[in-house]
Amino acid sequence: MYRTLYGLYIGTLMMWTTMDEINEQTENMKQIQEALATPISAATDFDEDELEAELEELEGAKLEEQLIQPTTTAPAAPVQVPAGRVPTRPAPQKHTEEDELAALQAEMAL
Repeated sequence: MYRTLYGLYIGTLMMWTTMDEINEQTENMKQIQEALATPISAATDFDEDELEAELEELEGAKLEEQLIQPTTTAPAAPVQVPAGRVPTRPAPQKHTEEDELAALQAEMAL
């Protein structure tokens, strides 16, 4: 008889433990549903002027950082013209159909 009562007692404790876990999960589910149902704009109230001021401050800091960094550009090319004669390229000759025909006739005459 003692074993039967002990078994009922253990079963009751396990049932209450399970019910506590179910209630805890139900509360978690309600909190998640409330968080998902709340619009983002209502959850956080932004001050537009404060955000604009912060943006200007960040842009100013970035510009200042760029101005402080040394430039890494190459020196300018020399402006002087080199002494001596500069070679020039011959102008490309334009071939017309008549020139090609004359060249072909000259080849055929051979």
